[in-house]
Amino acid sequence: MRKKLDALLEKILIVLMVLMVVDVVWQVASRLLSKYLAGIISLAPSTFTDEIAGFLLIWLGLLGAAYAAGKGQHLAIELLPNKLSPPKKKKLDIFINVLIVLFAASVMVIGGSHLVYLTFLLEQRSASLGIPLGYIYTCVPLSGLFITVYSLSNIRQLTLTE
Repeated sequence: MRKKLDALLEKILIVLMVLMVVDVVWQVASRLLSKYLAGIISLAPSTFTDEIAGFLLIWLGLLGAAYAAGKGQHLAIELLPNKLSPPKKKKLDIFINVLIVLFAASVMVIGGSHLVYLTFLLEQRSASLGIPLGYIYTCVPLSGLFITVYSLSNIRQLTLTE
């Protein structure tokens, strides 16, 4: 299951990154074209691309954090674990993963779901595109769910190994 989740997140992150690159290139190109063709034709630079780039960055950041957590490449201070014996290091790893599960499940999944619900309830919309912001904020509980699954998988793997 973990490999399938990794593959799914990799594909999603690749698509989001490609969309963001295309969006930013279009934003720059439309500004340059409007500047250089100002005397010839009336062309306004694209106004919605900045908002799209911001939304894509939010999704990339949160889903990328979940992917990094799943790969064990997240930010960590290794000072204490390096000084511990293997059995104590294993207990510390389990404790850290339990804390991650508690945080991700309570703050990101439950709190993020509440945020999404309130945003849809209050009918908040983005300024340029007019799309409901609840769709943008959906990445918070989704990323929290992925982080929770990865951490539970880590705990299971740590408890099964001797």
